[in-house]
Amino acid sequence: MSIFVTGVGVALPGADSAAALAAARHPVGSVDPAAVLGKKGLRYKDRATQLGLVAGQRVLTDAGLLLDGVPAFDGTRVAVIVSSNLGNVDTACRVARTIADEGTRGLSPMDTPNASSNIIASEIAIRFGLHGPNLMVCNGPSSGLDAMRWGTALLRSGRADQAVVVGVEPDNEIVRELVGGPVADGGAALVLERAEAALARGARVHAVIGGHTRGPDVAAGFEQLAADEPAPLTAWFASGAAAKVLPSELPGHDLAAVWGELSGALGVVQAAAAIGGFAARAHGPVVLVAGSDEDDGSSALVLRPPAPAAPEPGAV
Repeated sequence: MSIFVTGVGVALPGADSAAALAAARHPVGSVDPAAVLGKKGLRYKDRATQLGLVAGQRVLTDAGLLLDGVPAFDGTRVAVIVSSNLGNVDTACRVARTIADEGTRGLSPMDTPNASSNIIASEIAIRFGLHGPNLMVCNGPSSGLDAMRWGTALLRSGRADQAVVVGVEPDNEIVRELVGGPVADGGAALVLERAEAALARGARVHAVIGGHTRGPDVAAGFEQLAADEPAPLTAWFASGAAAKVLPSELPGHDLAAVWGELSGALGVVQAAAAIGGFAARAHGPVVLVAGSDEDDGSSALVLRPPAPAAPEPGAV
């Protein structure tokens, strides 16, 4: 069963689309969720959730599932999978500190719901009426590509027709203490869709999901994907130690060099950037790699450009 990418949403400083992401050379400014979503409903939501909602709004609109803000889908058939390793850690730490200092009576009723580890995924589902399977993936450096793999598995099992996959990380004081520096403060989102569902509604196809590997050896995973892929791979996306073991003869893209730490957002942002390259005809099938031999496993996934549209009858 083929799985298509039929929507792309980007919420990074200075990049609000796949094309802008592919062309970006450094962050510019910051994402203002209220400017995209309006102020209503954002109060008391943590930064990661607000950024996830921005990416969700943009990806559903791009996929044609939101028309002028109105849902055009069966919400029971849309899954949500969010990847974020840092997510609401600022809220969780604040709640823990309050309990330690003041006891549970010191907690704000506005804060405690945001301490749930699944808050980003659940808020996206609530705001946009997405009632299919709902998952939060906090799986280290490979998390974003793992979320894409889980989305693909849900679609192939028939649990959903579309899966909204969001990778997002916030930048704040607590996050910086944990990772030792600034974080990208944004993310990206994809709509993965069963091919028959996409064709039935005439959806635009941005990309096709190819093979996937997960294991401790980045180079071996790349070789396996290259051997299984029907067309030659033309580029790779990877960061850190993983980039050092991939073929130097292929163009390589290290998005962390542009955006800084992406953590759980990395794999989804890589996919969005690759799709921006597909639209500009920059490359053919690419391999996305998140994690390295130094981490607790890495994920690698092939993303293919969509098949060229058939020419109109009589076209020269």
